[in-house]
Amino acid sequence: MSEEGKRSPATGTFPAKPPYTADDRKTPASSLSTSSSSSRKVVIKSADMKEEMQNEAVNIAISAFENCSVEKDVAEQIKKEFDKNHGPTWHCIVGKNFGSYVTHETNHFVYFYLESKAVLLFKSG
Repeated sequence: MSEEGKRSPATGTFPAKPPYTADDRKTPASSLSTSSSSSRKVVIKSADMKEEMQNEAVNIAISAFENCSVEKDVAEQIKKEFDKNHGPTWHCIVGKNFGSYVTHETNHFVYFYLESKAVLLFKSG
């Protein structure tokens, strides 16, 4: 469907929630297992990634937040771990307030919240 076809006929704006297909992977937080003994609130907001890799991303993020106090360092640790485990080139953005528009390789994108911090992880390059 074209962008024109997605617009609301009354206002010409895009709908608040885009239509999702069966291929869109939305994993509820309750189905994610974490290796951390403490319970953390995890919400997957958007994903084009296998569930095992999503779980790995969440577990690496939990570990990174435990080891680092600066968001840049958390992002660096997640990125380097994914580069090591899944080959280059991964990109990671961590924070409470940011916008993004990225292009990623198929099956290599996840955007989730860990408590109040957002984590955007994707492979491109």
